[in-house]
Amino acid sequence: MFSLSTSLQPQVTVQLSHLINALHSLKGSVSSNTSVNHKHRENIPEQDLNCTEPSLTLRDLGLTDLGVGQLDELVQKLLPCATPQESLSQLRSVPNIWRTSHLSSDSFFHNKHGFSRMGGVTPVFCKQNKSPLLTLCTDLKYLPLTVPNRGFKTLSRTRRLQGGIDSRVEPEGYTPSFMKGFLTRDKGPDVETLDKLLQNKNIPDGQHDAFKTGFAEGFLKAQALTQRTQESLRRTRLILLVLLLLGLYGLSKTPFLSVRFRTTSGLDSAVDPVQMKNVTFEHVKGAEEAKNELQEVVEFLRNPQKFTVLGGKLPKGVLLVGPPGTGKTLLARAVAGEADVPFYYASGSEFDEMFVGVGASRIRNLFREAKGNAPCVIFIDELDSVGGKRIESPMHPYSRQTINQLLAEMDGFKPNEGVIIIGATNFPEALDNALIRPGRFDMQVTVPIPDVKGRTEIIKWYLKNIKVDSAVEAGVIARGTVGFSGAELENLVNQAALKAAVDGKDMVTMKDLEFAKDKILMGPERRSAEIDTRNKEITAYHESGHAIIAYYTKDAMPINKATIMPRGPTLGHVSMLPENDRWSETRGQLLAQMDISMGGRVAEELIFGSENITTGASSDFDSATKIAKMMVTRFGMSEKLGVMTYADLTKQSPETQAAIENEVRTLLRDSYERAKVILKSRAKEHKNLAEALLQYETLDAKEIKLVLEGKPIGSR
Repeated sequence: MFSLSTSLQPQVTVQLSHLINALHSLKGSVSSNTSVNHKHRENIPEQDLNCTEPSLTLRDLGLTDLGVGQLDELVQKLLPCATPQESLSQLRSVPNIWRTSHLSSDSFFHNKHGFSRMGGVTPVFCKQNKSPLLTLCTDLKYLPLTVPNRGFKTLSRTRRLQGGIDSRVEPEGYTPSFMKGFLTRDKGPDVETLDKLLQNKNIPDGQHDAFKTGFAEGFLKAQALTQRTQESLRRTRLILLVLLLLGLYGLSKTPFLSVRFRTTSGLDSAVDPVQMKNVTFEHVKGAEEAKNELQEVVEFLRNPQKFTVLGGKLPKGVLLVGPPGTGKTLLARAVAGEADVPFYYASGSEFDEMFVGVGASRIRNLFREAKGNAPCVIFIDELDSVGGKRIESPMHPYSRQTINQLLAEMDGFKPNEGVIIIGATNFPEALDNALIRPGRFDMQVTVPIPDVKGRTEIIKWYLKNIKVDSAVEAGVIARGTVGFSGAELENLVNQAALKAAVDGKDMVTMKDLEFAKDKILMGPERRSAEIDTRNKEITAYHESGHAIIAYYTKDAMPINKATIMPRGPTLGHVSMLPENDRWSETRGQLLAQMDISMGGRVAEELIFGSENITTGASSDFDSATKIAKMMVTRFGMSEKLGVMTYADLTKQSPETQAAIENEVRTLLRDSYERAKVILKSRAKEHKNLAEALLQYETLDAKEIKLVLEGKPIGSR
């Protein structure tokens, strides 16, 4: 903008471009040649005629009353010119506001490089229409003084800060909000130098070096921390990328989802069979009947033509039924090993999946692989988890697809000759009826708990793998492990070996095996339990009473051991071993068991008086009462009630219930009296045995016999 004021007229403010246009008219007026002025305008290039700048005359500016001299003085003040005698160096030393122009030039080339003479500017980089200032400068006599060296110049960051201009403040709406953070993140006040910081903090001169050293150490530590943080971020990004790639790897792997939520190693791909050459029927002990049944299946697999020549067909499946740990899996492996055929193993839970159709697909995959390697054996453990009874459940509308596929594969439209399916289950009653019909599981083999002969064979088999004392009797351990399965017997031998290793022995002895048996049956020893002398004495006479009755009763089982060492919930016990497995029991044997149970309470009453009896006989009374009730209501061993069973006592008449209770009470009372008679007559033996238990805590059958015969116990 340009401001012009005179004494005659008020202050007039016009744009500089308008003033420049007026100066052209002023130049023509000074020469007083209107025709020349007209010719001058006719000589203006054609592109200047298109200039959009408004044209103002002297009259518009109020300068018509000025004379020629006054106009020349005004031109000299507004547009100073240099004479030819002035040198360029002298002119540069004269302060002049026209030497630096803050106006933008007509082209990018002018803004970037500036220009020295109008003739040297490339027309390509210039605008077609010259500005009024450029036109005026063309007509001036000495052009270099009025042409800027650089057409466009911005203030530096330092000058902006010195001038109080906040470079971070930008006009609203000029810069997008999401770009402001990137544009202003490096902008900020200058950081003080270290020397200036020392001056501002008034640090003594002698401590400058220490301050700089500490500053440098802190800077290095911060830089190392920043580097570790960046490395941690890079590792985190890498881990997240790997997890993302693993998630994307599961695309198209599930029936109806794009991402696989659970990766299983079951039967998704090809199933590799296992050769069971090292497992035969020799490795199976205590299941002779089951081995004989499965021997037929082995013959089918070895020589199928032997049976098909007569028109027979290979069996489709064999169902092994029995309690846990009886060797069902070992039998299936032995069948494949004896026949030397591929063995496919699968658990019933492997066919269960959260996705629809996965279980049926795995069944098809398993049988497809098996048919390609026929003859072979497929063993499905825990068959009840996949072959359970089909029910209509709204919660699991697709739960029947897996078992339907299994039924179709075993006996469907397509035959599967040469493939034997062996299933194992603990709950045959839970299987679907269509699965156990002939044509699918043709044979059902029961694998029971081993008897005393089978337990002896199993114990001997596992004792071969450890160092055992020659005095160990497997038969004695087998007699004391009634109801043990093969897996429990294996655990017993292993526990004995661990006990011998802890004690620092070179081999496993009979005491180690007895210790392991008692630990499994009654829990570990509670040696830390502090029992006072009075309770320990009561326990010794209580257990001695059981042992005396067992020793002097005709139909009682032989004594194995008596101890007052606390185990589990008991403070002591007396164990007895049957010579053979009892498949049935006589009335005398049942009464003998009741008498032995009563021996503990009778001993407390005789030795300490009826006022000092304890609660230790509660479990004894439970077992005696159970035996008496079974004799009356189930076994028909009551003379008053006869040979009649009473399954549900609540459905009987009050008179019948009273008669049953009276008969049970009579049996228990008679048993109590018989035990009292024996203990009164064997008071000396009772006392000697109790004292021996207090001294040794545990006595075996031989030592009990020596004490009762009045002989001293040898060195232990």
